[in-house]
Amino acid sequence: MHGNRDEAGGEAGAALYALVVATVRRVPRDMSLTSGSTLSTLERTGPRRVTDLAVIQGVTQPSMTVLVRALERDGLVERKGDPTDKRVSLVALTDAGSSYVHARRQAGIAALRQLIDKLTSDEAGSLAAAIPALERLRELDDEGREPGARSPSGAGGPRGSGR
Repeated sequence: MHGNRDEAGGEAGAALYALVVATVRRVPRDMSLTSGSTLSTLERTGPRRVTDLAVIQGVTQPSMTVLVRALERDGLVERKGDPTDKRVSLVALTDAGSSYVHARRQAGIAALRQLIDKLTSDEAGSLAAAIPALERLRELDDEGREPGARSPSGAGGPRGSGR
């Protein structure tokens, strides 16, 4: 029975990966995936330290510093003082950054909606039934990306630069 679960997990993983790649290609991009992901992280979690963002995005701190400067120059983020530690600054979304994240999310939703509309009723029902599991996958991914979280190998820190 364990083999069937492994096989189903592999098939589901392959299907989801292919869908994510196809969706990313369908939606026109005007910034890197890491920049967009960083904005989404800030929208979801609130202001963060540059070091935290680097760990979450799986990039070096100097790379994240450069990325934040570019986003700041574009008016999408701003640096604010950390109320708990005056020596630290936090990166926060601006209203323009929040609007950008919302517009990109809506474009992605629209691209997926066009595909979902092509499914049969049974297929759409199966997809709807999978929503709790898909949401749980997102939660697990978020937990694994938090600074200090353990990677699957047991080592802490960045998990590569795949994003």
